[in-house]
Amino acid sequence: MADIGTAGIGTAGIGTAGNGATDNGATDVRQYLRGLAVFAGELPDFDPDAAPDRPETLFLDWLTGAVDAGVREPHAMTLSTVGADGTPSARALLLKNVDRHGWQFAANAASPKGRDLAANPVAALSFYWPQQARQVRVTGSVAPEPAENSAADFLARPPGSRAEAVAGRQSQPLHDVRELERATELALERVEREPGLVVPEWTLYTVRAERVEFWQADKQRRHTRLCYLREGAEGAEGAGWTRGRLWP
Repeated sequence: MADIGTAGIGTAGIGTAGNGATDNGATDVRQYLRGLAVFAGELPDFDPDAAPDRPETLFLDWLTGAVDAGVREPHAMTLSTVGADGTPSARALLLKNVDRHGWQFAANAASPKGRDLAANPVAALSFYWPQQARQVRVTGSVAPEPAENSAADFLARPPGSRAEAVAGRQSQPLHDVRELERATELALERVEREPGLVVPEWTLYTVRAERVEFWQADKQRRHTRLCYLREGAEGAEGAGWTRGRLWP
């Protein structure tokens, strides 16, 4: 593999002198990135005027469209949180459910993201489906689901995933991989012995969206953006969503 350093990217790894190579034979990173294809292939149509009244309805339509287009892990998303010290953090994880109440994901409440949410119960979710050049952004407040819902989510996970959670110590320094292997083996044995075992800290969270944006790329950069904004408290008279287009 070519190294990336101050001199650029080695041409042996990614390019030739005709692709932004510098005098010293290394490809300039900026030129290399500019040369990568974007929005390749046919892109789907999106008519904001025909969009449904609620954002979760459109989201599910786009999600199933991503599945049909062959997008890998179409339910993968980036969860962004903010710590008690104001430092932002982002990581990829899987969407568990979406309905009129919000978007759901699960995490250990003792993990860094769990601690972030305890300090600042707000989050942003982002989805990107490159085969269709579509992006969805969700922002809102976050609340934990009742313990029985979190337990049901945990028990629905594969044994290996439950064992990883039982082993715990997420994000702590790992000094010897053999320690991880042993802890995982012991945790899996416990999961097999106790099929109803639930990690108390395992939590199902719901993002109650206040803003949801749908972004459809255009090859000429005339991207289509549709933004939904929540009005009023859920269940209150007159509550609902307004929607409107945004400049690219």
